[in-house]
Parts: sequence; C-alpha cells; structure tokens
Amino acid sequence: ISADPEETGSTFAENALIKAKAVYELCRLPVIADDSGLAVNALGGAPGVHSARYAGEHASDAENLDKLLDAVCGKTDRRARFVSVITAVFPDGRRITARGECEGKILDERRGSGSFGYDPVFYYEPLGKTFAEMTTEEKNAVSHRGKAVRRFAEMFFLDKPARE
Repeated sequence: ISADPEETGSTFAENALIKAKAVYELCRLPVIADDSGLAVNALGGAPGVHSARYAGEHASDAENLDKLLDAVCGKTDRRARFVSVITAVFPDGRRITARGECEGKILDERRGSGSFGYDPVFYYEPLGKTFAEMTTEEKNAVSHRGKAVRRFAEMFFLDKPARE
C-alpha cells in the first residue's frame, strides 16, 4: 500500500491520525501511523509538525539542521523536546493514541555521526550525549519514539481508550 496524505494537522496527533485514516481507507484493515518532530522553546515550538520540511518541502536533513542552527543562533533558551505520537485505527472504529516526549537542548554545533535529522544537535543531559552520539540501545531507552512505542504497546494490550 502506498499513500502520501497531506499532513494538514496542527498537532502531531492530528497528523498521525490523518496518515492512519488515509491508509485505512485503502486497505480497511487495522493501521498504525505516527508523526514525530522537534519542538524548540525559543522558536515557539517550531519546527514542530513541520520538522521534516522545515527548510522547504524537499529539504535534506542537513538543510533542516542548518536552518535550525541559524534560527537558534544567539538564543539563550535552548530547551527543546522531541515528540512522537503513534495512532492506530481499527475497522470497528476504535482508536489508540500514545505520545512520547524526550526533553533536551539544542547545541551550537553537530556532535556524533549516528542517527539522522536533528539528532546531532539534540543534547540529552542525563547521558551527556547528543542523540547522534548514543548507541541504539541508549537512544531506544530514552527517546520520544521509544516512550511512545512502549506506551502504545501498554494501551494496545490493555485495550485502554484513546488518548494523547
């Protein structure tokens, strides 16, 4: 199945639901979708839901990262958080939505060679590393996606009602 719905939501939860519904309409089977991004306090929450296309619709990770570094240049409040929302839709109308967040701060320069996106400048203080410097195991243990997946699994297996 191939679908590329327009992400018109103003929140990660709205965009995750848009994606899940679009694929559901094509297959009529249970569907899981997610939306994730970076929210920087000094930028009023930007890039937010526009994280993947912050520097333009077809921008590369490097271009998005360069734009972010330019935007935070001179800012003293570097607090930021990665956010991930996972949503499932089911044929009977049920939905499960789980959210995960990871708090950190934006550095002035890239550190580390692992990972992708904004990871080289997202510093996670408890480990003293950027996401790009972490091992896969370290990142999965603390990341927004790891938290969202664990919460989603808990809700799925306990069949709790939808919430963000």
